[in-house]
Amino acid sequence: MAAAQPGLPAGAAMVRRLARGCWSAFWDYETPKVIVVRNRRLGFVHRMVQLLILLYFVWVASGAGTALSHRYVFIVQKSYQDSETGPESSIITKVKGITMSEHKVWDVEEYVKPPEGGSVVSIITRIEVTPSQTLGTCPESMRVHSSTCHLDDDCVAGQLDMQGNGIRTGRCVPYYHGDSKTCEVSAWCPVEDGTSENHFLGKMAPNFTILIKNSIHYPKFKFSKGNIASQKSDYLKHCTFDQDSDPYCPIFRLGFIVEQAGENFTELAHKGGVIGVIINWNCDLDLSESECNPKYSFRRLDPKYDPASSGYNFRFAKYYKINGTTTTRTLIKAYGIRIDVIVHGQAGKFSLIPTIINLATALTSIGVGSFLCDWILLTFMNKNKLYSHKKFDKVRTPRHPSSRWPVTLALVLGQIPPPPSHYSQDQPPSLPSGEGPALGEGAELPLAVQPPRSCSSSALTEQVVDTLDQHMGQRPPVPEPSQQDSTSTDPKGLAQL
Repeated sequence: MAAAQPGLPAGAAMVRRLARGCWSAFWDYETPKVIVVRNRRLGFVHRMVQLLILLYFVWVASGAGTALSHRYVFIVQKSYQDSETGPESSIITKVKGITMSEHKVWDVEEYVKPPEGGSVVSIITRIEVTPSQTLGTCPESMRVHSSTCHLDDDCVAGQLDMQGNGIRTGRCVPYYHGDSKTCEVSAWCPVEDGTSENHFLGKMAPNFTILIKNSIHYPKFKFSKGNIASQKSDYLKHCTFDQDSDPYCPIFRLGFIVEQAGENFTELAHKGGVIGVIINWNCDLDLSESECNPKYSFRRLDPKYDPASSGYNFRFAKYYKINGTTTTRTLIKAYGIRIDVIVHGQAGKFSLIPTIINLATALTSIGVGSFLCDWILLTFMNKNKLYSHKKFDKVRTPRHPSSRWPVTLALVLGQIPPPPSHYSQDQPPSLPSGEGPALGEGAELPLAVQPPRSCSSSALTEQVVDTLDQHMGQRPPVPEPSQQDSTSTDPKGLAQL
């Protein structure tokens, strides 16, 4: 006799059984079973969750000051529309106005950079002027690192400092003022901080006007529009933007822009800064074209409270010749207010596909209420075991359905399968006319010809399982349902949950 195989360790056997169970459960099919639980508290939770989900998808409250205006979320978020973001945009700017410093009148050609106008325009409000610079040698600025010296040996000839103003000559010379000395450089002399003159141009700058012409185009919908509504030629000569009285005039006062950005004009004019003019084109193309209008907003773009990067300034020079031979220039360090015009927006038009997708998403999300209530029933209710017993059923199909075709057919058609026939194939069972027992009230037909009973899904499940077991010989007939499982003998039923 062959030697008996040694038994598997207990741990390995447990793992093997667990693996078999998982593999068997993987091929199970699950189908929903509807059970009505008459519990008002649970029903209240279920309806409230559904209501909150519907409110999220359907109803939204948007506040304007202290008043609330209610709109449908399909209108607010345009979920029923096909949309396009980032319109093609063209911007033209033009500044007008005059100002004066201590000894000079300044016009647009002098304080606006660049002069042609575009999405970015700089308005000079303060300048530091270094006049009459010529090419030569002079002391380096003390602002340059390691420029101070005591002897010529402290200065290396030919050394170039990228933060400086020129190439060092190797000499240590007295500074422009005081007793200090710095290394001599070959550069435009005198260097910037030697004899700078300060001019403030911001006295009348708040009254400067800025024209911002903007045209947008949405290529997906072939829609174009501009921010100037009037067709009169002299309209722009007499209007100024006002949100209430004249919202379609694109001419803004510089003081109004700075005020709307929440800044102090005098402080901003001295240190400089960057202000953004944001034009928002949100257009519902299902409505009239007149409903698509620009919305303006203003805010400061540079970091106001960061000393290292706040403010705005730049340098430029004006060149000329003295006596027709010596090239001379005036170096200007300008502080100003830079205006950045930023355009963005979104256009939408009705489309069937996003409408269907968003409606399906909303309806699917309502099922979260059922999931939450099932979790409450299975976890927190007093009779959660009874609910679990009523909710989950297991139906086993025969292992050899090919040899039991009546059972398989009954499962497919949802009918009661006939019992095994006691007649031969030549003599099928029949009831002759006028013979057999009288079928009075309450009498039962023979099982072979008994019509299918009308029953609930749970009763049908038990009936099919019982018949399967009788045919397969797996167990005797199931006795009458107990009081716990029968809704007819339990008048309260699941209403006790």
